[in-house]
Amino acid sequence: MPTKPTIKSLQKQLSITNDALEAALSLSPERDNNFFTGGLSGLYEGRNSWDRKKIFAESLRAWRVNPIARRIVKLISSFAIGKGLTIKSDNDQVQTFLTEWWNHPLNKFNRNIKRWKDEDTRTGNLFFTYNVQENGMSIIRAVAAELIDEIETTDNDVEQEIKYTRDAVGEEGWTAYDPKAEEQKLFMVHYASNQPVGSPWGEADLSPLLVWIGRFSAWLENRARLNQFRTAFMYVIRGAYTSETERAAREKTLNANPPKSGSVLVTNSNNGEEWGILNANLDAFDASQDGTAIKKMILDGIGQPMHWHAEPEGATQTTADAAGTPTFRTLEEMQNDFFEMLIDMAKIALQIKGIQTDAKVWIEGPDITERDNATLALALGRAYPHLSDLFDRDGIDAKEFMRLVYKTFAETWEGKEPDIKKKPLVKQQSTGTPAAAEDPETDPTDPKEKEPQ
Repeated sequence: MPTKPTIKSLQKQLSITNDALEAALSLSPERDNNFFTGGLSGLYEGRNSWDRKKIFAESLRAWRVNPIARRIVKLISSFAIGKGLTIKSDNDQVQTFLTEWWNHPLNKFNRNIKRWKDEDTRTGNLFFTYNVQENGMSIIRAVAAELIDEIETTDNDVEQEIKYTRDAVGEEGWTAYDPKAEEQKLFMVHYASNQPVGSPWGEADLSPLLVWIGRFSAWLENRARLNQFRTAFMYVIRGAYTSETERAAREKTLNANPPKSGSVLVTNSNNGEEWGILNANLDAFDASQDGTAIKKMILDGIGQPMHWHAEPEGATQTTADAAGTPTFRTLEEMQNDFFEMLIDMAKIALQIKGIQTDAKVWIEGPDITERDNATLALALGRAYPHLSDLFDRDGIDAKEFMRLVYKTFAETWEGKEPDIKKKPLVKQQSTGTPAAAEDPETDPTDPKEKEPQ
Protein backbone atom coordinates (compact mmCIF):
# COMPACT_ATOMS: atom_id res chain seq x y z
CA MET A 1 0.00 0.00 0.00
CA PRO A 2 1.58 3.32 -1.03
CA THR A 3 2.38 5.74 1.75
CA LYS A 4 0.94 9.21 1.83
CA PRO A 5 3.49 11.84 0.78
CA THR A 6 4.56 14.28 3.42
CA ILE A 7 4.94 18.03 3.05
CA LYS A 8 8.69 17.65 3.34
CA SER A 9 8.91 15.10 0.52
CA LEU A 10 6.69 17.23 -1.72
CA GLN A 11 8.80 20.31 -1.08
CA LYS A 12 11.95 18.37 -1.90
CA GLN A 13 10.49 17.04 -5.16
CA LEU A 14 9.31 20.53 -6.10
CA SER A 15 12.77 21.96 -5.41
CA ILE A 16 14.44 19.30 -7.58
CA THR A 17 11.97 19.95 -10.39
CA ASN A 18 12.58 23.69 -10.22
CA ASP A 19 16.36 23.16 -10.35
CA ALA A 20 16.03 20.92 -13.41
CA LEU A 21 13.75 23.43 -15.14
CA GLU A 22 16.09 26.32 -14.35
CA ALA A 23 19.07 24.41 -15.75
CA ALA A 24 17.16 23.52 -18.92
CA LEU A 25 16.05 27.10 -19.54
CA SER A 26 19.44 28.63 -18.76
CA LEU A 27 21.25 27.13 -21.77
CA SER A 28 22.70 29.80 -24.00
CA PRO A 29 22.78 29.42 -27.80
CA GLU A 30 25.68 27.48 -29.22
CA ARG A 31 28.42 29.90 -30.19
CA ASP A 32 31.81 29.67 -31.80
CA ASN A 33 33.58 30.44 -28.53
CA ASN A 34 32.08 27.75 -26.32
CA PHE A 35 32.15 24.53 -28.39
CA PHE A 36 29.40 23.06 -26.24
CA THR A 37 26.83 21.07 -28.18
CA GLY A 38 23.48 22.55 -27.28
CA GLY A 39 24.98 25.65 -25.72
CA LEU A 40 26.87 26.59 -22.57
CA SER A 41 24.97 26.60 -19.31
CA GLY A 42 24.38 30.08 -17.96
CA LEU A 43 24.89 28.70 -14.46
CA TYR A 44 28.62 28.90 -15.09
CA GLU A 45 28.47 32.64 -15.52
CA GLY A 46 26.60 33.93 -12.46
CA ARG A 47 28.29 35.06 -9.26
CA ASN A 48 26.00 33.23 -6.87
CA SER A 49 23.76 31.12 -9.09
CA TRP A 50 26.40 28.96 -10.73
CA ASP A 51 25.77 25.23 -10.59
CA ARG A 52 28.29 24.27 -7.94
CA LYS A 53 27.45 20.58 -7.74
CA LYS A 54 27.76 20.18 -11.50
CA ILE A 55 31.21 21.75 -11.51
CA PHE A 56 32.25 19.72 -8.44
CA ALA A 57 31.19 16.52 -10.22
CA GLU A 58 32.99 17.48 -13.43
CA SER A 59 36.17 18.36 -11.52
CA LEU A 60 36.14 15.03 -9.70
CA ARG A 61 35.52 13.17 -12.95
CA ALA A 62 38.38 15.00 -14.68
CA TRP A 63 40.68 14.15 -11.77
CA ARG A 64 39.69 10.49 -12.04
CA VAL A 65 39.97 9.95 -15.80
CA ASN A 66 42.21 12.71 -17.20
CA PRO A 67 46.01 12.46 -16.67
CA ILE A 68 46.56 16.22 -17.01
CA ALA A 69 43.97 17.05 -14.34
CA ARG A 70 45.40 14.40 -12.01
CA ARG A 71 48.92 15.70 -12.56
CA ILE A 72 47.94 19.32 -11.87
CA VAL A 73 46.27 18.42 -8.58
CA LYS A 74 49.09 16.13 -7.48
CA LEU A 75 51.80 18.72 -8.23
CA ILE A 76 50.08 21.35 -6.09
CA SER A 77 49.77 18.95 -3.15
CA SER A 78 53.36 17.77 -3.57
CA PHE A 79 54.75 21.29 -3.35
CA ALA A 80 52.43 22.45 -0.56
CA ILE A 81 52.83 19.38 1.68
CA GLY A 82 55.79 17.40 0.41
CA LYS A 83 56.77 14.57 2.75
CA GLY A 84 54.61 15.93 5.55
CA LEU A 85 53.86 18.83 7.89
CA THR A 86 54.56 19.43 11.56
CA ILE A 87 52.62 21.63 13.95
CA LYS A 88 54.66 23.66 16.44
CA SER A 89 54.11 25.97 19.40
CA ASP A 90 56.33 27.95 21.75
CA ASN A 91 54.28 26.80 24.76
CA ASP A 92 54.96 23.34 26.22
CA GLN A 93 51.35 22.71 27.28
CA VAL A 94 50.02 23.76 23.88
CA GLN A 95 52.67 21.70 22.08
CA THR A 96 51.78 18.59 24.06
CA PHE A 97 48.08 18.86 23.24
CA LEU A 98 48.61 19.73 19.57
CA THR A 99 50.94 16.75 19.09
CA GLU A 100 48.33 14.45 20.62
CA TRP A 101 45.54 16.04 18.55
CA TRP A 102 47.58 15.90 15.31
CA ASN A 103 48.57 12.23 15.76
CA HIS A 104 45.31 10.98 17.26
CA PRO A 105 44.34 7.60 15.71
CA LEU A 106 40.99 9.05 14.59
CA ASN A 107 42.53 12.21 13.14
CA LYS A 108 45.75 11.10 11.44
CA PHE A 109 46.58 14.48 9.97
CA ASN A 110 49.71 13.25 8.22
CA ARG A 111 47.57 10.93 6.09
CA ASN A 112 44.59 13.21 5.55
CA ILE A 113 46.17 16.56 4.73
CA LYS A 114 47.08 15.52 1.17
CA ARG A 115 43.50 14.44 0.53
CA TRP A 116 42.28 17.75 1.91
CA LYS A 117 44.61 19.73 -0.33
CA ASP A 118 43.48 17.69 -3.35
CA GLU A 119 39.86 18.46 -2.47
CA ASP A 120 40.67 22.14 -2.11
CA THR A 121 42.19 22.21 -5.61
CA ARG A 122 39.19 20.37 -7.09
CA THR A 123 36.39 22.28 -5.37
CA GLY A 124 37.82 25.37 -3.65
CA ASN A 125 35.81 24.56 -0.50
CA LEU A 126 36.71 22.49 2.55
CA PHE A 127 34.08 21.56 5.14
CA PHE A 128 35.19 19.97 8.42
CA THR A 129 33.06 18.58 11.23
CA TYR A 130 34.32 18.70 14.81
CA ASN A 131 33.15 15.77 16.95
CA VAL A 132 34.06 16.68 20.53
CA GLN A 133 34.74 13.74 22.84
CA GLU A 134 34.18 13.69 26.59
CA ASN A 135 37.82 14.54 27.33
CA GLY A 136 37.69 17.59 25.06
CA MET A 137 39.57 16.01 22.15
CA SER A 138 38.26 17.10 18.73
CA ILE A 139 37.89 14.49 15.99
CA ILE A 140 38.07 16.06 12.52
CA ARG A 141 36.20 14.73 9.51
CA ALA A 142 36.13 16.30 6.04
CA VAL A 143 32.74 16.44 4.28
CA ALA A 144 32.56 16.44 0.49
CA ALA A 145 31.61 19.85 -0.87
CA GLU A 146 28.88 18.45 -3.13
CA LEU A 147 27.00 17.25 -0.03
CA ILE A 148 26.47 20.85 1.10
CA ASP A 149 23.40 22.34 -0.53
CA GLU A 150 23.61 25.87 0.85
CA ILE A 151 25.57 28.05 3.26
CA GLU A 152 23.36 30.15 5.52
CA THR A 153 24.82 33.45 6.74
CA THR A 154 23.62 36.35 8.83
CA ASP A 155 21.42 38.90 7.10
CA ASN A 156 23.95 41.71 7.24
CA ASP A 157 27.24 39.85 6.77
CA VAL A 158 27.92 37.15 4.19
CA GLU A 159 31.16 36.20 5.98
CA GLN A 160 29.38 35.20 9.22
CA GLU A 161 28.26 31.66 8.46
CA ILE A 162 25.71 30.11 10.80
CA LYS A 163 24.57 26.85 9.17
CA TYR A 164 25.41 24.42 6.39
CA THR A 165 22.42 22.58 4.96
CA ARG A 166 22.63 19.31 3.09
CA ASP A 167 19.16 19.21 1.52
CA ALA A 168 17.07 21.57 -0.58
CA VAL A 169 14.60 22.22 2.25
CA GLY A 170 17.33 23.19 4.69
CA GLU A 171 16.24 21.06 7.63
CA GLU A 172 19.28 18.75 7.68
CA GLY A 173 22.81 19.97 8.12
CA TRP A 174 25.35 21.24 10.60
CA THR A 175 25.57 24.38 12.67
CA ALA A 176 28.66 26.57 12.27
CA TYR A 177 31.24 27.00 15.00
CA ASP A 178 30.31 29.62 17.56
CA PRO A 179 33.21 30.73 19.79
CA LYS A 180 30.76 32.24 22.29
CA ALA A 181 28.75 29.03 22.73
CA GLU A 182 29.25 27.27 26.04
CA GLU A 183 29.24 23.75 24.62
CA GLN A 184 29.17 22.42 21.07
CA LYS A 185 29.57 18.67 20.69
CA LEU A 186 29.18 18.70 16.91
CA PHE A 187 29.67 21.61 14.54
CA MET A 188 31.20 22.48 11.16
CA VAL A 189 33.79 24.94 9.92
CA HIS A 190 34.26 26.06 6.31
CA TYR A 191 37.34 27.31 4.47
CA ALA A 192 37.10 28.76 0.97
CA SER A 193 39.75 29.40 -1.68
CA ASN A 194 39.45 31.95 -4.50
CA GLN A 195 36.38 33.39 -2.81
CA PRO A 196 34.60 36.11 -4.82
CA VAL A 197 33.43 39.21 -3.01
CA GLY A 198 29.87 38.81 -1.81
CA SER A 199 29.78 35.01 -1.99
CA PRO A 200 30.39 32.54 0.86
CA TRP A 201 31.54 29.87 -1.61
CA GLY A 202 35.05 29.45 -2.92
CA GLU A 203 36.02 28.48 -6.42
CA ALA A 204 38.39 25.72 -7.45
CA ASP A 205 41.69 26.21 -9.22
CA LEU A 206 40.73 23.32 -11.49
CA SER A 207 37.29 24.52 -12.61
CA PRO A 208 38.46 27.16 -15.19
CA LEU A 209 40.58 24.46 -16.83
CA LEU A 210 37.82 21.90 -17.34
CA VAL A 211 36.68 23.25 -20.72
CA TRP A 212 40.21 23.35 -22.10
CA ILE A 213 41.14 19.98 -20.64
CA GLY A 214 38.11 18.57 -22.44
CA ARG A 215 39.13 20.22 -25.69
CA PHE A 216 42.69 18.90 -25.43
CA SER A 217 41.40 15.38 -24.77
CA ALA A 218 39.05 15.61 -27.76
CA TRP A 219 41.87 16.92 -29.98
CA LEU A 220 44.24 14.17 -28.89
CA GLU A 221 41.61 11.47 -29.37
CA ASN A 222 40.79 12.73 -32.85
CA ARG A 223 44.46 12.72 -33.83
CA ALA A 224 44.90 9.18 -32.53
CA ARG A 225 41.83 7.95 -34.42
CA LEU A 226 42.87 9.70 -37.62
CA ASN A 227 46.32 8.15 -37.58
CA GLN A 228 44.83 4.76 -36.79
CA PHE A 229 42.50 4.96 -39.78
CA ARG A 230 45.33 6.11 -42.04
CA THR A 231 47.24 2.88 -41.39
CA ALA A 232 44.22 0.62 -41.79
CA PHE A 233 43.98 -1.20 -45.12
CA MET A 234 42.43 -4.25 -46.77
CA TYR A 235 43.58 -6.55 -49.57
CA VAL A 236 41.87 -6.35 -52.94
CA ILE A 237 42.27 -9.48 -55.13
CA ARG A 238 41.30 -9.63 -58.74
CA GLY A 239 41.07 -12.99 -60.47
CA ALA A 240 39.27 -14.89 -63.23
CA TYR A 241 36.75 -16.98 -61.34
CA THR A 242 34.34 -19.21 -63.21
CA SER A 243 31.45 -18.61 -60.84
CA GLU A 244 30.33 -16.70 -57.76
CA THR A 245 30.64 -19.87 -55.75
CA GLU A 246 34.33 -20.17 -56.64
CA ARG A 247 34.94 -16.50 -55.75
CA ALA A 248 33.17 -16.83 -52.42
CA ALA A 249 35.11 -19.97 -51.58
CA ARG A 250 38.40 -18.25 -52.37
CA GLU A 251 37.42 -15.27 -50.21
CA LYS A 252 36.50 -17.54 -47.33
CA THR A 253 39.84 -19.37 -47.59
CA LEU A 254 41.87 -16.13 -47.52
CA ASN A 255 39.90 -14.72 -44.60
CA ALA A 256 40.59 -17.90 -42.66
CA ASN A 257 44.31 -17.83 -43.55
CA PRO A 258 45.32 -14.21 -44.28
CA PRO A 259 48.91 -13.58 -45.41
CA LYS A 260 51.34 -12.84 -42.63
CA SER A 261 53.28 -9.61 -42.45
CA GLY A 262 56.59 -9.92 -44.30
CA SER A 263 55.55 -12.95 -46.34
CA VAL A 264 56.30 -13.14 -50.07
CA LEU A 265 53.45 -13.75 -52.51
CA VAL A 266 54.17 -14.66 -56.16
CA THR A 267 51.23 -14.62 -58.59
CA ASN A 268 50.72 -15.07 -62.27
CA SER A 269 48.87 -12.05 -63.61
CA ASN A 270 47.82 -13.85 -66.79
CA ASN A 271 46.16 -16.91 -65.30
CA GLY A 272 46.24 -16.14 -61.57
CA GLU A 273 45.27 -13.32 -59.21
CA GLU A 274 46.27 -9.69 -58.89
CA TRP A 275 46.73 -8.45 -55.33
CA GLY A 276 46.35 -4.85 -54.27
CA ILE A 277 45.76 -2.74 -51.13
CA LEU A 278 42.84 -0.45 -50.45
CA ASN A 279 43.27 2.19 -47.71
CA ALA A 280 41.65 5.47 -46.71
CA ASN A 281 43.09 8.61 -48.26
CA LEU A 282 43.05 10.83 -45.15
CA ASP A 283 45.17 13.97 -44.96
CA ALA A 284 46.60 14.18 -41.44
CA PHE A 285 48.33 17.56 -41.52
CA ASP A 286 50.63 18.67 -38.74
CA ALA A 287 48.40 19.89 -35.92
CA SER A 288 51.03 19.86 -33.19
CA GLN A 289 50.82 23.65 -32.83
CA ASP A 290 47.11 23.39 -32.08
CA GLY A 291 47.74 20.85 -29.34
CA THR A 292 50.56 22.92 -27.87
CA ALA A 293 48.40 26.04 -27.89
CA ILE A 294 45.58 24.26 -26.03
CA LYS A 295 48.02 22.81 -23.50
CA LYS A 296 49.55 26.25 -22.93
CA MET A 297 46.07 27.59 -22.22
CA ILE A 298 45.55 24.90 -19.59
CA LEU A 299 48.90 25.33 -17.88
CA ASP A 300 48.79 29.12 -18.01
CA GLY A 301 45.48 28.94 -16.16
CA ILE A 302 47.04 26.97 -13.31
CA GLY A 303 50.41 28.75 -13.47
CA GLN A 304 52.63 25.74 -14.15
CA PRO A 305 55.36 25.62 -16.82
CA MET A 306 55.15 23.34 -19.83
CA HIS A 307 58.16 21.22 -18.93
CA TRP A 308 56.36 20.03 -15.81
CA HIS A 309 53.87 18.25 -18.05
CA ALA A 310 56.03 16.31 -20.52
CA GLU A 311 56.27 19.27 -22.91
CA PRO A 312 59.91 20.49 -23.02
CA GLU A 313 60.27 23.94 -24.52
CA GLY A 314 63.23 25.31 -26.41
CA ALA A 315 64.73 27.64 -23.83
CA THR A 316 67.96 28.20 -21.96
CA GLN A 317 68.48 27.48 -18.27
CA THR A 318 68.30 31.21 -17.50
CA THR A 319 64.94 31.52 -19.24
CA ALA A 320 63.61 28.46 -17.39
CA ASP A 321 64.74 29.87 -14.02
CA ALA A 322 63.09 33.22 -14.73
CA ALA A 323 59.88 31.51 -15.84
CA GLY A 324 59.78 29.52 -12.59
CA THR A 325 59.53 32.59 -10.36
CA PRO A 326 55.77 33.22 -10.92
CA THR A 327 55.08 29.50 -10.51
CA PHE A 328 56.88 29.24 -7.20
CA ARG A 329 55.30 32.45 -5.94
CA THR A 330 51.81 31.09 -6.69
CA LEU A 331 52.60 27.75 -5.03
CA GLU A 332 53.97 29.55 -1.99
CA GLU A 333 50.74 31.53 -1.65
CA MET A 334 48.72 28.30 -1.88
CA GLN A 335 50.92 26.74 0.78
CA ASN A 336 50.55 29.73 3.12
CA ASP A 337 46.76 29.69 2.77
CA PHE A 338 46.67 25.98 3.58
CA PHE A 339 48.94 26.48 6.61
CA GLU A 340 46.70 29.30 7.89
CA MET A 341 43.72 26.98 7.63
CA LEU A 342 45.44 24.28 9.71
CA ILE A 343 46.52 26.86 12.32
CA ASP A 344 42.95 28.12 12.61
CA MET A 345 41.70 24.55 13.04
CA ALA A 346 44.27 24.00 15.79
CA LYS A 347 43.23 27.15 17.65
CA ILE A 348 39.61 26.01 17.58
CA ALA A 349 40.66 22.65 19.04
CA LEU A 350 42.62 24.46 21.77
CA GLN A 351 39.64 26.62 22.68
CA ILE A 352 37.34 23.59 22.86
CA LYS A 353 39.84 21.82 25.10
CA GLY A 354 39.82 24.85 27.37
CA ILE A 355 43.45 25.83 26.84
CA GLN A 356 43.27 29.61 26.72
CA THR A 357 46.67 30.92 25.81
CA ASP A 358 48.30 33.46 23.57
CA ALA A 359 50.98 30.98 22.56
CA LYS A 360 52.22 31.15 19.01
CA VAL A 361 51.25 28.24 16.73
CA TRP A 362 52.79 27.61 13.34
CA ILE A 363 53.21 24.90 10.72
CA GLU A 364 56.56 23.68 9.48
CA GLY A 365 56.56 22.36 5.94
CA PRO A 366 58.77 21.91 2.90
CA ASP A 367 60.34 24.75 0.99
CA ILE A 368 58.69 25.40 -2.34
CA THR A 369 62.04 25.40 -4.12
CA GLU A 370 65.52 24.45 -2.96
CA ARG A 371 66.99 27.02 -5.33
CA ASP A 372 65.98 29.83 -2.96
CA ASN A 373 68.03 28.30 -0.14
CA ALA A 374 71.24 28.43 -2.17
CA THR A 375 70.52 32.00 -3.30
CA LEU A 376 69.76 33.21 0.22
CA ALA A 377 72.83 31.49 1.64
CA LEU A 378 74.98 33.26 -0.96
CA ALA A 379 73.34 36.59 -0.13
CA LEU A 380 73.95 36.13 3.59
CA GLY A 381 77.55 35.11 3.02
CA ARG A 382 78.19 38.32 1.10
CA ALA A 383 76.26 40.66 3.40
CA TYR A 384 77.23 39.30 6.85
CA PRO A 385 80.85 40.60 6.97
CA HIS A 386 79.70 44.12 6.18
CA LEU A 387 76.81 43.97 8.65
CA SER A 388 79.00 42.63 11.45
CA ASP A 389 81.64 45.32 10.80
CA LEU A 390 78.93 47.98 10.90
CA PHE A 391 77.68 46.53 14.21
CA ASP A 392 81.19 46.43 15.71
CA ARG A 393 81.64 50.11 14.83
CA ASP A 394 78.35 51.01 16.61
CA GLY A 395 76.72 51.89 13.31
CA ILE A 396 73.66 49.74 14.20
CA ASP A 397 72.45 48.17 17.41
CA ALA A 398 71.98 44.45 18.05
CA LYS A 399 68.27 44.52 17.23
CA GLU A 400 68.81 46.15 13.84
CA PHE A 401 71.71 43.79 13.15
CA MET A 402 69.48 40.73 13.70
CA ARG A 403 66.67 42.24 11.64
CA LEU A 404 68.96 42.78 8.66
CA VAL A 405 70.44 39.28 8.96
CA TYR A 406 66.97 37.69 8.99
CA LYS A 407 65.86 39.92 6.14
CA THR A 408 68.76 38.63 4.06
CA PHE A 409 67.39 35.14 4.70
CA ALA A 410 63.92 36.35 3.64
CA GLU A 411 62.61 35.63 7.14
CA THR A 412 60.94 37.84 9.74
CA TRP A 413 62.76 38.20 13.05
CA GLU A 414 60.38 38.58 15.98
CA GLY A 415 62.71 37.76 18.87
CA LYS A 416 63.99 39.90 21.68
CA GLU A 417 67.11 42.00 21.38
CA PRO A 418 70.01 39.55 21.78
CA ASP A 419 73.18 40.08 23.78
CA ILE A 420 75.80 39.95 21.04
CA LYS A 421 79.46 40.46 21.87
CA LYS A 422 81.29 42.88 19.63
CA LYS A 423 84.58 42.02 18.03
CA PRO A 424 87.35 44.32 19.29
CA LEU A 425 88.62 46.72 16.67
CA VAL A 426 92.30 46.45 15.71
CA LYS A 427 94.15 49.72 16.15
CA GLN A 428 96.04 50.61 13.00
CA GLN A 429 99.55 51.99 13.21
CA SER A 430 100.25 55.57 12.19
CA THR A 431 101.62 55.99 8.70
CA GLY A 432 103.62 59.15 9.56
CA THR A 433 106.57 57.55 11.46
CA PRO A 434 107.70 54.12 10.38
CA ALA A 435 107.94 51.56 13.11
CA ALA A 436 111.46 50.82 14.34
CA ALA A 437 112.86 47.54 13.21
CA GLU A 438 113.23 45.03 15.95
CA ASP A 439 116.71 43.84 16.80
CA PRO A 440 116.81 40.11 16.43
CA GLU A 441 119.40 40.00 19.17
CA THR A 442 116.98 41.56 21.67
CA ASP A 443 113.92 39.58 20.68
CA PRO A 444 112.01 38.97 23.93
CA THR A 445 111.07 35.53 22.76
CA ASP A 446 114.72 34.43 22.60
CA PRO A 447 116.00 32.44 25.58
CA LYS A 448 118.10 34.46 27.98
CA GLU A 449 121.77 33.78 28.09
CA LYS A 450 123.25 32.63 31.37
CA GLU A 451 125.81 34.78 33.12
CA PRO A 452 129.29 33.24 33.17
CA GLN A 453 130.29 32.08 36.59
